[in-house]
Amino acid sequence: MAARRRNSNDASSAGAEREPVSQARRQEHQFRLQVDRQTKESFETNKAAEQAALAIKKAHPILHVEVVDAGAGVSKVIELVK
Repeated sequence: MAARRRNSNDASSAGAEREPVSQARRQEHQFRLQVDRQTKESFETNKAAEQAALAIKKAHPILHVEVVDAGAGVSKVIELVK
């Protein structure tokens, strides 16, 4: 079988800088935002986590949104005030 020539217009070879793929765990902060029991993001402060959680809950009120304090082992379910 003959070797295939590489297309010089290929986007991956155009010098585009990519982050190396890693299996290392990303840095987790103390306060974690969970949507439907799946961790979406972590925050350094409780206030920032609750603000993000409230924004998600306002946009999608049917979702289960909570902020988990990994240090204290406590979670707070975010609910809309009626």
